[in-house]
Amino acid sequence: MEQEKIDPRHAAILKILAQDLRRVYGDELVSLVLYGSAAAGDFVDRHSNLNLLAVLKNCTPEKIKLAGDPLRRIKTANLLILSENDIAASTDVFPIEFLDMQENYCLLDGQDILKDVHVDMRNLRFQCEHELKAKLFRLRRAYMMERNNNVLVRLLLVSFTSVIHILRSALRIKGKTVPYSKHDALPVIAGEFAIDLPLWEKILEAREKRLRLGKDTALIFAAFVRDLETVAGIVDKW
Repeated sequence: MEQEKIDPRHAAILKILAQDLRRVYGDELVSLVLYGSAAAGDFVDRHSNLNLLAVLKNCTPEKIKLAGDPLRRIKTANLLILSENDIAASTDVFPIEFLDMQENYCLLDGQDILKDVHVDMRNLRFQCEHELKAKLFRLRRAYMMERNNNVLVRLLLVSFTSVIHILRSALRIKGKTVPYSKHDALPVIAGEFAIDLPLWEKILEAREKRLRLGKDTALIFAAFVRDLETVAGIVDKW
């Protein structure tokens, strides 16, 4: 993807980081990519990170340690370091993560190693089902045990973001591409899974701090759990 989409505020910082990592690793650095919201031109201050993948020929704790000093200079950077073998051996257990990287990324240095990564859709379905049900079971327990509305709100908003990511990935199984923006993604997700779109849009507004969930928090929480039960059941049958 084009580096022109990178916010100018970040471009200079990323260029310096790429130079620092190349100096540290030399030919050991196979690839460095920026992925996610910053690569898609959807970076939101205070809510987004500069997500980076560095691929080395071989990973050892000693080699990984070398990236610490360059990385500490960029507070919003989140660097994942993998070896070439890690990528070849991990697409079956982390299909969502690799597809997310492939969907929005910019090559900063080295080889474009992501373009040839292949993900088996069967593995993607298994991970989506697992992640959705894990969220569902955790939310059910919280609803049963928790009496503090503030705790419920925090758990709801964190879980909501994760669920959107999972459902965007689940629709890839059907050959559909879902917009990266959550606002644009929700109508597409609602069309496939028949979720309560106004409810999910309200949760998104709360996630973006444009409204506060009040006395109706428990009702919203319960309605979201019911929608998640439906969604998980649909993915389970795919």
